[in-house]
Amino acid sequence: MKARLFTDGGARGNPGPAAYGYVLEAEDGTVLAAHGEAIGVATNNVAEYSALVEGLRKAAELHLVELEVVSDSELIVNQMRGSYKVKNEALRELWREAMRLATTFDQISYNAVRREHNELADRLVNEALDAEGP
Repeated sequence: MKARLFTDGGARGNPGPAAYGYVLEAEDGTVLAAHGEAIGVATNNVAEYSALVEGLRKAAELHLVELEVVSDSELIVNQMRGSYKVKNEALRELWREAMRLATTFDQISYNAVRREHNELADRLVNEALDAEGP
């Protein structure tokens, strides 16, 4: 089955209270899974990678075979494509886990989009942060 994984992460302050969100959609737009969760104090990039790892984990659990990952983080997209090196040690561990999970799919691609094209995942991040309070 082909699907799209929309991921987003954010921190209020950098680092600051952080959360991630992901949405898995079938080709026809049916939402297969959606989740947002606060992760404590972290950077924006750690939150972005957390969204990717958890979204990939869920996609693997659902036995999806072809996946298009959609993110508004150019850093994540370019690091996963191999265009950028992962220099930050905290990100390297998350990147390794994402790369390991990516091998469970027959086909995977990564596409960067503007934030407005990643609305539901962005909303899940903000709802998770709002639920944690100030």
